[in-house]
Amino acid sequence: MSVLSGKKILLGVSGGIAAYKTASLVRLFIKAGAQVQVVMTPASKDFVTPLTLSTLSKNPVHSSFYNDEEDNAQWNNHVELGLWADLMLIAPATANTLSKMANGNCDNLLIATYLSAKCPVYFAPAMDLDMYKHQSTIASFSLLQKFGNIMIPAESGELASGLSGEGRMAEPENIIAFLEKDLESRLPLRGKKIMVTAGPTYEAIDPVRFIGNHSSGKMGFDIAESAANLGAEVILISGPTHLKTNNSVINLIRVTSAQEMYNVCHQYFGAIDVAICAAAVADYRPKVAADQKIKKSDAEFSIELEKTKDILASLGQIKQKQFLIGFALETENEIENAKLKIRKKNLDLIVLNSLQDKGAGFATSTNKITFIDKDFVIEPMPLKSKEAVADDIMTKVITHYEKNS
Repeated sequence: MSVLSGKKILLGVSGGIAAYKTASLVRLFIKAGAQVQVVMTPASKDFVTPLTLSTLSKNPVHSSFYNDEEDNAQWNNHVELGLWADLMLIAPATANTLSKMANGNCDNLLIATYLSAKCPVYFAPAMDLDMYKHQSTIASFSLLQKFGNIMIPAESGELASGLSGEGRMAEPENIIAFLEKDLESRLPLRGKKIMVTAGPTYEAIDPVRFIGNHSSGKMGFDIAESAANLGAEVILISGPTHLKTNNSVINLIRVTSAQEMYNVCHQYFGAIDVAICAAAVADYRPKVAADQKIKKSDAEFSIELEKTKDILASLGQIKQKQFLIGFALETENEIENAKLKIRKKNLDLIVLNSLQDKGAGFATSTNKITFIDKDFVIEPMPLKSKEAVADDIMTKVITHYEKNS
């Protein structure tokens, strides 16, 4: 999956012949899974129509500060557009537009939006050879990059003037590749391997019955997605759940029992940097699982149980460089029980859930957690979506590596 997937991209189009390439560029952004809004200068509409870019982006195209329609005047809020975007790309960036960007000459909606943007800004110059090499253009390049903008260099080839040389806007495919490479290089967990466990385990009583719990696996899947979005290579070990992932950097391994999860965790643990054990592993299993379905006969029926292997404790015993995070779901004496788990299982961090908190626990879309680290620093968090909780956990991982870098 492309690193552009889910990104909000604001495309600024200025008035050069290369504007015709923006139709392909928008199509490639949408194909990569991005959301796209387009801001055009008035001159750019001579080269590509707003209708084309609106159709491809599935959003209205903006080109003026207000839409002067009869009985329906509407202001196009450049501040909202600038704040909406995860990244802004100005392509083509003509010499005129580059000069306005560099000097703050705010005479159109595109420049106003650029000046309002809080996100990374990329620009792809497009102009004739002599214009590209002119000192004023080079000065604009230098000043914009000093501002923190990122230049996508022009390519060499035949130009609209008939000359051949440097100045062609980079081809849409090359712009996409540049953005993906640059974004990936900036991801804080790039190069890290993270193992996540998720969901319940099912311990067989007979071929049709099992001991299990109500875990949906959503928390673990959200953690895996968050880690992957931050650049990590993720191994997701999941017990039985209906959840799926389409993220190509997540290696999803499905298991059923606690023993299977134990085996897979130990298979990968030596090669990973972070282990986050969010699975609700069964503590007990039937000592003997029947080969055939047990028939209903006596009024009472008992099953002899034995303990399953404690996956988290076993990983804590062999931990070397790994950052080990566990989960604790408690109903009473929550803080003290969580601290005890940290000591007994050699954890670096524990994520505490209390079933006393509304909105926490199994089968919900929200969670309310408390972080407790190995030094027993306690940090309660408000009720959040599980996606937001996953991001908070990843922030803890990032902070760990920043402190130890």
